[in-house]
Amino acid sequence: MAKNYYGKYYIWSWALRIFHWTFALSIVTLIITGFYIHDPLTTTTWSEARPSYLMVNIRYLHFIAAFFFIAALILRLYLLFFGNKYERVTDFLPLSTEKAKSLGQTIKYYLYLTPKSEGAYGHNVLAGISYVIIFFLAIIMVLTGLYMLYPESNFFKRIGSALFGVQQVARALHYLLFWFFTIFIIIHLYIITWHELKHPEGLISSMFSGKKFIAVKEKREIY
Repeated sequence: MAKNYYGKYYIWSWALRIFHWTFALSIVTLIITGFYIHDPLTTTTWSEARPSYLMVNIRYLHFIAAFFFIAALILRLYLLFFGNKYERVTDFLPLSTEKAKSLGQTIKYYLYLTPKSEGAYGHNVLAGISYVIIFFLAIIMVLTGLYMLYPESNFFKRIGSALFGVQQVARALHYLLFWFFTIFIIIHLYIITWHELKHPEGLISSMFSGKKFIAVKEKREIY
């Protein structure tokens, strides 16, 4: 059996890592504040007896996190087309026969139908497709949020009305996507932990250092 060596490769740029952590922390903040906005602890009667601005502060924090969320999306959109070769959309979408075959192998591996899966320098195809879907749903989340935040703005009112109709529809979509992103975080944490335990790539640490360990047939220098 051939011995595998692991080369250390610089995969994720500083911009991609800034996107990742800004996106992750803003989502967590939005979920926590969103839970409170949906079901606040204080009541009108309690607030009348003892004035409280907790809801105001929670909503303000929610809006700040939302703008960081938007900034992260804009940065990732740029990297989809102008990032390094591992960050571009062409690297992880099944746009070739080889990529489509890799997608099938990855699905079989995650379903425990095959004992091996080919490693990927960047995202594997399944993860790439998932992230593109997340990206488009995040855009819908942003548009519904801005439609509700700025109802007096003719710009957002026109866009919101054209895409969602009345604000009640936008609110319902925003709420449903809130649960989608909550579940996504749970699944994402499970998968990266599972992957970290089964593979020596250093998937989690790569989002801090930008470097992954990739299996090679012979010893190589660190890139």
